[in-house]
Amino acid sequence: MLRIHLLLTLLIADGAALAIANDWPMYRGDAARSGFTDEALPGRMTRKWSYHPQHPPAPAWPRDERMEFDRAYHVAVAHGCVYFGSSADCKIYALDAASGAERWSFFTNSPVRFAPAVWRDRVFAVSDDGWLYCLNAHDGALINKWRGGPDDTQVLGNGVMVSKWPARGGPAIRDDILYWAAGIWQTDGVYLIALNPATGHVLWSNATAAQIDMPQPHGGANARSGVTAQGYLVATEDQLFVPTGRAVPAALARADGAFHYYRLQENGQRGGTGVMAHGPFFYNGGFAFDAATGVVNAGAVPGVVCRFSAGILHGSKDQLRALAPIQREAVDRTGKPVKRWEHQVLWEVPSVPAGTAIVAAGSTIVSAGGSRIAAVDAQTREVLWAADVDETAHGLAVADGCLYVSTASGAIHCFAAASDVEPVVHRPQPAHESAAAADPQIAAAAEEIVRRSGISAGYCVDLGCGNGDLALELARRTQLYVVAVDSDPQQVATARRRLDQAGLYGVRATVHLGDPKHTAYPKQFANLVVSQRSLTTGADDVDAAEALRLQRPYGGVACLGRPGEMRVSVRGPLETAGQWTHQYADAANTLCSSDEVRGPLSVLWFRDVDVDLPQRHGRGPSPLFHDGRLFHQGVDALQAVDAYNGRPLWRFEQPGILRAYDADHLAGTAVTGGNFCVAGDSVFLRFEDRCQRLGAATGKVLATYTAPSRRDGQAAHWGYLACEDGVLYGSLANDRHIVRHGYLRADDEMQQQYSESVTLFALDIESGELLWRYDAAASIRHNAIAIGGGRVFLIDRPLAEGDLLVRAGPPGGKPAAGPAPTHTPGTLVALDTKTGQQLWAQTDGVFGTMLAYSPPHDLLLMCYQATRFKLPSEVGGRLAVYRASSGQPLWERQAKYETRPLLQGGSIIAYPSAVDLLTGDAKPLEFDKSYGCGQLAGSKHLLLFRSATLGYYDSTRPGGTENYGGVRPGCWINALPAGGLVLLPDASAGCKCSYQNRTWIALEGS
Repeated sequence: MLRIHLLLTLLIADGAALAIANDWPMYRGDAARSGFTDEALPGRMTRKWSYHPQHPPAPAWPRDERMEFDRAYHVAVAHGCVYFGSSADCKIYALDAASGAERWSFFTNSPVRFAPAVWRDRVFAVSDDGWLYCLNAHDGALINKWRGGPDDTQVLGNGVMVSKWPARGGPAIRDDILYWAAGIWQTDGVYLIALNPATGHVLWSNATAAQIDMPQPHGGANARSGVTAQGYLVATEDQLFVPTGRAVPAALARADGAFHYYRLQENGQRGGTGVMAHGPFFYNGGFAFDAATGVVNAGAVPGVVCRFSAGILHGSKDQLRALAPIQREAVDRTGKPVKRWEHQVLWEVPSVPAGTAIVAAGSTIVSAGGSRIAAVDAQTREVLWAADVDETAHGLAVADGCLYVSTASGAIHCFAAASDVEPVVHRPQPAHESAAAADPQIAAAAEEIVRRSGISAGYCVDLGCGNGDLALELARRTQLYVVAVDSDPQQVATARRRLDQAGLYGVRATVHLGDPKHTAYPKQFANLVVSQRSLTTGADDVDAAEALRLQRPYGGVACLGRPGEMRVSVRGPLETAGQWTHQYADAANTLCSSDEVRGPLSVLWFRDVDVDLPQRHGRGPSPLFHDGRLFHQGVDALQAVDAYNGRPLWRFEQPGILRAYDADHLAGTAVTGGNFCVAGDSVFLRFEDRCQRLGAATGKVLATYTAPSRRDGQAAHWGYLACEDGVLYGSLANDRHIVRHGYLRADDEMQQQYSESVTLFALDIESGELLWRYDAAASIRHNAIAIGGGRVFLIDRPLAEGDLLVRAGPPGGKPAAGPAPTHTPGTLVALDTKTGQQLWAQTDGVFGTMLAYSPPHDLLLMCYQATRFKLPSEVGGRLAVYRASSGQPLWERQAKYETRPLLQGGSIIAYPSAVDLLTGDAKPLEFDKSYGCGQLAGSKHLLLFRSATLGYYDSTRPGGTENYGGVRPGCWINALPAGGLVLLPDASAGCKCSYQNRTWIALEGS
């Protein structure tokens, strides 16, 4: 009996081991993300079935090559099911592994971007709604769920409603402990969690690793930031590795979550979300790292990586390579231990599809490159079979003798032992429109809402959505994305089901369980506020304060109440909001808005906007804000975005508009000034010899203005640009005066960056009539023009010959030294804006290269722009102030500064100096700026700047410099305090530094 009992025990143990071996319970098979299983695959395989979901994946960062974690629906396989999550329709799915038919699905509140993890009879999945869900593996019933962040606050993330702490630490299970993470913005909080999957008991939680004063990616740059979580977590025997988006992983102790290391600055240009651990090393971004220290130990491991029985496999550029394990005990020729270990190449197989996915199953290697996959025998290196799939294969999994391929289209293909049977194809289709038809009265109400509100695109919130009929009809009739909420769980379930049947759930509408009177939605995001419940109960049944809180300023509409009696309200401007209409905030060059936003700053929305931006060292034009719209330029287009929800509004294509700025270390707008501005309902964009007037709401061309001819009758490039009080200002650029840069570059792009003009002119914007022109006695530097109070101020001054770029050799060659840096004094002139008549002129001690005007104080600042990579003529060290109405000199003083001065109230901020505008007396400046090029931008209470990450100083709060971590500001001006927000469109193009997120983001204050 004892022998029989032992035999049964061994058989049961072997069976359990076999069951585990035949499963693929989490992404890439195990918590190390090894992509390896001992299970053998058939020698030849063909496609058995394919599942094509209604919607393709909606990746969070579709244009970022380092963050590819959700390019496909990656799978886990267990219990005869294939489990995956959808980033499009916000559901978790189970397919029958044998047939590909859908067994069950489960709704979450937001996109599901990571493969589930299966443990015993439970499926664990995280969602952008910030929750970890525990479902019954057999029927999808909810067992439990846990929130990662501190509350239910939501924001708009990547175009949809998500938690302020989205759960993007993909779950890993090892030794019956589950690890996951929530939060991607360090300043708002990141939570790294270990829990018991059986009980849900939290074993440890680390919420402090995101709040570390530490070196940032660029050398010499420090900030309070730290660990974020974006990618599949990796668990080894002793450590937990946390992918941090575009940066290298951080390491924690698996036992208690203690912080080990985060070598961000040492790996300032490395990283990515793909991590695999093997032995004493982990692999990330083409490098092998020592797991104990985080130090790079070997490179040359590009592409995708997995382990196999003899070492490491990786594939890239149609080549498969096998590498022997690293020998840590290696010594050099003298017998000393080497400090850097390299992989020994075991073998290579060329001309194999590779680079997008790879796994090893016993002695079979399956590699994918693009839409082609191939199986290779690891012993003979022969290709066993190859096949094509519908799109790029990003995911491979092996279980029960089958291969599962996940592609960019969202399809999941199952390959099994070769067969002549035609594969089964599943293509779920939305229900016929008549099958999901709404109540005719609600359909008519939807028509009335669209007609009366005039809103047919943007974000709509439905407060008290009931069964979802109104949301359904609005989504069908418009381009609105509907965010709906109701307090009745049964109604929420019905609404989700109806929208899903119509093929709209997730992609056009989401429904949440909550109190319509106190939602967790972000403020001011909704273009339209409606309420299905109010169609029967009346407008007074909707909480007016909550509806107003959600309404977007500058035109957001609430349309509430019974049909025929609907109450329509339009929200006007935000009273405390400031504008940013010109390169330096306004035509007066104050570099400071009137906005009253103040810290602490917190995320409101973030997203990737599909526009190609110029190289950040090219110092392109500042973004602009006006009446709720954010405008930002790409290399070939001008993009408009809704400042309160991040929705792209329109794009005006203008090929080549910023190509002159798309190069490394150029002078850029630091000398040319801005090439566009906003006034009233129009955007003015200059290019070559003309300026186009675009409708700010539509991007349509309303008028085109051509620059007048020069005095010699020749055409000229349009140089300076501003618009104020119905007058459009321009200048005729001196295209022979090409200035050099601090790095002495001589690129062809420099030939198109004009800093001086021979004539300033004014046009009537309605008629295009030339109102007046001022022909300079010498030259006008664009930085030395300021407009306001009915006056144009300029400095007419001889050219600084020392600023000239002098070519040597062919175009693009190294420039020769220019003339000595001489710059003689000039004349400070004030002109009437309507007539161009000279009001006064000042010749005494006019030394400056830039002007800024303070309308409230009737004062004009003259100084230098002595910034990083300055021109030789920008000697710095002096500030002077004149009475703007008369030209009377008031004071002059010496001052040390390294940023472009700005006017904040009664102060001149010229970091690291501050000076009283009225008296010239020195004032304390109570903040420090870590390394970071770029310029300060100001508002009533804030100063914004690059200090490693985004730095800011709030004059109403103690504490000096504060940081908003995880994002890189640009190299000139791209952080705007305007619209009641801090707006930070991306300006990091060309930068390889490992800031964790490359994004457009809006921050709200307290």
